[in-house]
Parts: sequence; structure tokens; C-alpha cells
Amino acid sequence: MKNILCFGDSNTFGFVPEDGTRYDKNTRWSGQLQNLLKDGYKVIEAGCNNRTAFTQNPAGTLFTGIKMLPAYLTHHKELHLVIIAVGINDLQFAYQNSIDDIYAGMKKLVRMTKESTSAKILLIIPSVIKKTILKSFFAAMFDESSIEKSLKLPQIYKTIAEEENIQYIDLNNVAETSDIDGLHYSSQAHSQIAIEVAKKIRQIL
Repeated sequence: MKNILCFGDSNTFGFVPEDGTRYDKNTRWSGQLQNLLKDGYKVIEAGCNNRTAFTQNPAGTLFTGIKMLPAYLTHHKELHLVIIAVGINDLQFAYQNSIDDIYAGMKKLVRMTKESTSAKILLIIPSVIKKTILKSFFAAMFDESSIEKSLKLPQIYKTIAEEENIQYIDLNNVAETSDIDGLHYSSQAHSQIAIEVAKKIRQIL
């Protein structure tokens, strides 16, 4: 049995842009993975709304990736792959993270993961934030600078993946965020993501 940890934020949790509920297990991409991979794989879903990657989240440890991920790695000792799908919430304007901060923070998260487990790592590059977020509920958290920084994430993540010799998937080549809030994915996008991630997993494992 190959154990896969999907550690992510609201887009791994399955946040529905229309109403803020949660997509069911057969709709959200991390849930669909189990159906796509079938026997021989066990997918552990670990998504959390508003989770940051490296920034200290005022909501606590559960919401702070670099503090919460070690707990999952300790609890699930026999992992074969860790999927890291966080980083977009670190762009919230209240955190005032610079491009250098983002690079250093994501690098630290990846290095910590490598030092804590022998499992392989798959880094997920989030789709860029759309301007429609500025007219949504999330305008209270994200602004124009957040959108601009999201455009820089693909290069930052790719650089880190190459430096750390880990695999990555750029979701900008797979699915766009919803026009409703510019941040989360439609059910169709979740299916597209699940298919690409499953394909990558088969290549890695």
C-alpha cells in the first residue's frame, strides 16, 4: 500500500466558491484521487480552510502549515508521497510578505518536510488569483498586491522544486480559479486537477 498525504488549504479541503460549503469526497480533487488511483494507494486528506504555508496564522497551529505539517508527518510514519498544496493564503495583505519572504518561507517548508520524512514530495503551484476576488467576500483579505504576487508563485515554486530536486505541478496549466471569488475552484476544475495529480503520482510512485 502506497500512502499519500495531501496537505493543503481550502482548495484541498474543497471550499465551494458559490456558498462556502465543502465539496463532497467524490468532488474535491483530493477525494477524487482515491477513486482514480484505486487499490494499492491510500490517500490521506489534510486540507484546511485559510491555512498558510509558512506565515504564523493568528487562527493557530492547525492553520499554520509549517507548524501543522510535522504533526501529520509524525502521525503517518509510513508515507510514500507528501503533496504540498499551500501558499496562496500567505499572500493576504495583512501578512505583508515580500517575494523574498515567500521564497524563503516555501523553501523552509519544503526543507522541513524533506528532513522529517523519507517520502517523496510533490509541490503544487496554485492557480493565480483573479481580479474578481476584489468584488468578493475575500476582498477583506486579498488586494491588488496579492494578485500581483500570485503571478510570481509559479517561478518561485519551480525554482524551489529544482533546487530541492522534488516534483511539481503547475495548476495554471490545468485549471483556473472560479470567476465567482477568483480564489477557489469549480467542481469541474477539481476533476481536472485530480486527473493531473493522479497521472503525476503514477509517474512518481
